Parts: sequence; structure tokens; C-alpha cells
Amino acid sequence: MSEATRLTGSQEPYTRIKICGLRDIATIRAMHDLNIEAVGFIFAPSRRQVSAEQAAELIAEVRAWKARTSSGRAPLAVGVFVNSDLAALKHAVNTASLDVVQLHGSESPEDCEAAKQELGTEVWKVFHLGRGGETDEIDAQRQLLPYKGHVDAVLIDTAGGGTGTAFDWTVIARYKEAAAELGVPLYVAGGLSLDNVRSLVKEYSPDGVDVSSGVETEGIKDIDKIHSFVRKVWEA
Repeated sequence: MSEATRLTGSQEPYTRIKICGLRDIATIRAMHDLNIEAVGFIFAPSRRQVSAEQAAELIAEVRAWKARTSSGRAPLAVGVFVNSDLAALKHAVNTASLDVVQLHGSESPEDCEAAKQELGTEVWKVFHLGRGGETDEIDAQRQLLPYKGHVDAVLIDTAGGGTGTAFDWTVIARYKEAAAELGVPLYVAGGLSLDNVRSLVKEYSPDGVDVSSGVETEGIKDIDKIHSFVRKVWEA
């Protein structure tokens, strides 16, 4: 687990939580009592996609969150992109007032550095993993180390993204070690749910978890599931 204390104000280790794919103000308002690290808005093609203008309205509600948290800070507003050019990223960041751009495509270390310099935001890079035996020969250090100094967090997700399917968690230790060499937190996504997140946190201690479909009912964010998910993480 990470030793960061951005939201809790505590010196105890904790697992960062990101709830992704938010699309309506009512859900965000109902989350205001949660101390979580980040909330995500999807700009890439997806059934959860929002425009920069829609995200601006949603993020205004996120900014109001801080008055009701014990930390006095609002969660980070994260925009999720796939192979977007700098002009598109800049428009989204400026219009929606994003804190982070999360890059899910084939973005190179140079692309990530250019985004950091041009946008003035954090840059999180996502690496996609296969399901099952395909992960056996992964060299996480070789994959991640070129990004040292160019990203602020690493996220590992099941190939395809938004599949609701988990990858082979036994590779998490390799990625956590590699992320530590970069000096950044490691988030785990892909198939997380109320049924498995406690086991993930207890057994593999990622720095953070990122969930979307796992807190939905029939494709819609379910506030009861969101609260239960957060509680399970903090109880692990």
C-alpha cells in the first residue's frame, strides 16, 4: 500500500481509490461523503463517454466535494483518453479543468512528457495485460522504466479496457516493484467488484484501485455499490 496521505491526513498506509466513468451530477453529489483519491471521466469512445463541456459541469460538482470531506480536498478529476493528440487533450483540460490525463493508448514516453509540459497536469499511463498465461513472460521493468520522470502514476488494466474481466493478478508484484523504481503509485483496474476487491487489497497491496463497471447496475452507476466498494477497500 502507498504511504501517501493526500486525502486522509494520516501517516498510516492506505489504498487509493478511483471511481471511473461518472456521467451524472446526482451520483457525484451522493458521493460527497467519501474520502477517495480520484474520479474519472471518459473522453474516449465508450458508452460512458462525455464531452469536455459535460465534464466541466460534472467537475464543478466535484470541486464542491472538498467542503464535506475530512481532508478538505476534492478528489482529483481525471480525464481518460486513448491516443488523443495534444490539441484534443489541451481542449479537454482547459474546458473541463482536469487535474490528470490518463492515457490508455500506445502513447510513448515522449508523448507523456509532451503532455506534462504542455498541459501542466499529472499524466497517468495505462498498460494493458492479457488474461491468463499471456502474462507469464512480462518484463514489467523493461516496459515501465522508459516512462521514468514522464508519468505521475501507472495503471494496469485488462486488455481492451472496460471489459469487466480481471487479468492474472500474480503479475501485480512485478509492476508494483517497477512502479516503485519510477517513484509513482501503481493502480490496478480490470474486473474489480464488490466480490473481489477485498482479496485484491489484502493479497497484493496495490497502491490504488480503479473501478467502473464493478459499481454499476445495468450499466448505470449504483451509489450503494460505490459506497460498499469503498468500505470494502478500507476494511481490507
